[in-house]
Amino acid sequence: MRAMFRPLSLFVGLRYTGARSRSSFVSVITVISAAGLMLGVAVLITVLSVMNGFERELQTRILGMVTHVSVHGREPVQDWQALAEEVSRHPQVVAAAPFVELQGMLSHGGEVAGLMVNGVDPEPERAVSIVGEHMWDGDMDSLTPGSFNMVIGYGLARQLGVGIGDKVVLVLPEASLSPAGVTPRFRRFDVTGIFRVRAEVDALLAYVHVEDAARLARQSGAVQGVRLQISDLFASRRVAWELQQQLGSDYYMTDWTRSHGSLFQAIRMEKTMMTLLLSFIVAVAAFNIISSQVMLVNEKRGNIAVLRTLGATPGTIMRIFMVQGTVIGFAGTGLGVLLGVLMATFVPDVGAWIESTFNANMFDAYFVNYLPSELQWGDVGLIATVAMLISFSATIYPSWRASQVEPAEALRYE
Repeated sequence: MRAMFRPLSLFVGLRYTGARSRSSFVSVITVISAAGLMLGVAVLITVLSVMNGFERELQTRILGMVTHVSVHGREPVQDWQALAEEVSRHPQVVAAAPFVELQGMLSHGGEVAGLMVNGVDPEPERAVSIVGEHMWDGDMDSLTPGSFNMVIGYGLARQLGVGIGDKVVLVLPEASLSPAGVTPRFRRFDVTGIFRVRAEVDALLAYVHVEDAARLARQSGAVQGVRLQISDLFASRRVAWELQQQLGSDYYMTDWTRSHGSLFQAIRMEKTMMTLLLSFIVAVAAFNIISSQVMLVNEKRGNIAVLRTLGATPGTIMRIFMVQGTVIGFAGTGLGVLLGVLMATFVPDVGAWIESTFNANMFDAYFVNYLPSELQWGDVGLIATVAMLISFSATIYPSWRASQVEPAEALRYE
């Protein structure tokens, strides 16, 4: 008997879903419920895809410029190739390049700006940094030993008002004695390249050849350490610890989480909070499902009484209305997923169209010049599953109300 009523619940539930209600208001509420769920799911997928796109651009641009893991020698490293070969034995290490870091001020035409100067070797540097891929003018290969050429960021170039071929003066904080007394050390450089990655590093970084930087640091022929590119940047802290155990106390490690970790934690926290806030749209749609189901139950009280009189159990009645509400949730979620995937796919094109049509430079203040989007199917699956669970949960109370209808009481007013 129980097995016979299961198809009955499905059949009647689907019939109620497709049948036109006697009350147009109930039908409108049902359509609004499905539409609200569809919009909630679509917006949630689109917003998360855009945030994934911004997170990807942050990883590509900022972490492409920032060292994943740095190996610093406690004393100047004379043979960086041997050190690079040793650390490359770690399975996570993809590439290594030497570096010398200097802090100072750059001066040109009366303008002064603080900066970090990276002494690099252009050839191995390409394997650990994206700066060579984002040259706005000039070339990284212009950095040759003894040339005292410099490649600076776009923001720094605008601040100082310099271009290719201009001369700038690097002032180091270390003082030196001269017949005139204690004077700061300075060196003239030729600007031979300008890079632009549309991040804060554009106004903070400059590059010179590693041998020129070593001379300024008074450790000619030596470097401070090697910079590493690793395959999984989120494993950088573990890799740094393992390399510390491998190399011993003559070296110490730093990784990107110490300098930029808070930025990515903020991005992930913002993504989590945005997900929770937008989930309320789905919750509102679920409340609409509850209200439409309650009104449908009140409308179908006579039908419920007849079914009960014919032998339908309270469980059967409950399953009928759960099927009807679940179909609404499934339709709204399915259409929302389809709309959300389409919106997430074409939102960069929509952003570009708005900019070109209305001549609005919406992204000039950001590190990207377009609206990024990255659709992750894991997010889509999670959103669809949660939306279906919320929709299903919304059918429980109205369905229980329907199962409690007394046949005699309901038929009295029919």
